[in-house]
Amino acid sequence: MRKKVLLIMVCLLLPMSLLADELTLNKSAPNSYTVVKGDTLWDISGVFLKQPWLWPKLWRINPNISNPHLIYPGDVLRLVYDKNGNPMLVKGGAGKPQLKWSPKVRTTLKDLSPVNTIPLNVIAPYIKYDTLFTEEQYANLPYVLGSDKGFKSSLVSFKLYVNGDLDVGKNYAIYEKGDEVFDPETNESLGYYARLVGTAKAIRSGDASNRKPSTLYVDSVKREVHAGDFVAPINEGQMLPSFFTMQAAKSDFNGAIVKASSNSREFGKLEVVMINKGKQDEVNLGDVLLVKRQSPAVIETSNGPAYKNDSSRWNSFSSTKNEFDMPFEPVGNMMVFRVYDKVSMALILRSSKPLRLSDMVTAP
Repeated sequence: MRKKVLLIMVCLLLPMSLLADELTLNKSAPNSYTVVKGDTLWDISGVFLKQPWLWPKLWRINPNISNPHLIYPGDVLRLVYDKNGNPMLVKGGAGKPQLKWSPKVRTTLKDLSPVNTIPLNVIAPYIKYDTLFTEEQYANLPYVLGSDKGFKSSLVSFKLYVNGDLDVGKNYAIYEKGDEVFDPETNESLGYYARLVGTAKAIRSGDASNRKPSTLYVDSVKREVHAGDFVAPINEGQMLPSFFTMQAAKSDFNGAIVKASSNSREFGKLEVVMINKGKQDEVNLGDVLLVKRQSPAVIETSNGPAYKNDSSRWNSFSSTKNEFDMPFEPVGNMMVFRVYDKVSMALILRSSKPLRLSDMVTAP
């Protein structure tokens, strides 16, 4: 009886959005799965679910897997159903490996690391270390004056002169100032996109008060460095966690795509994009978002229903009352990997069609 009461209390305490989401199993979902080294919770959930980001629901009331981070290689996970017919995983294997001590031999096991969601090294090749600076931040950043080669732009193995006092031995990132980014909902300026040009190390400190520049030695470039490019300490805003714990964004989340790192009008899987929500909107690292787009507008005309874009100017002008409220359909998913005050950067995980600027993003 006590167990039933506890179970009911747990269910009542779960977020309503979590309970509202219906898990959909893959048609090929197995009855059991043995965890192997290198697995992530995203991988394991993808074996069973069509929506891997909903992995917390798969273990939501399972006393055998109270903490998914305590799943280890060698554990056997079995797919079962609760009394309401909802799928859940139970651990049916040996469980967490144990260390056994002996007066003669001490055994060391190599696979004691618990399973994580998605490691940084899995997505690192697709993450671009671009960033966003406000006008005020740009005003306080030192910038490139020129190089020892005397060229307007340079590529490899050269020295840069910067109009600021830099710390000798410290690593710096060089950024090209990009376009101003606006919130499509409020038209508020969110800042200026900053594209990473290269990295360098300070080898000589300057004296800005006497107009003596600091010197950087450029050790890596992605594109030409130009006079006027900005310089910032390389670790500021660039440190990322070693792994991301994915979770669905909060249920009332609503935002839009405002920028793509490729500057393309359309983009797809593994593209880095920016959305108009950040820390002040309670966005968290690892949040999984659903991308939606409204279906093409349809209006009622004297000749029957027609797409608004294909109709005459008169029909389009007078279509306010005759236009149908077309639904928003899912077109992709993304995961947030960097959060600023007003914006966040995300990696597109899936797209059923090319995504676009101003596409809506919501909780999955």
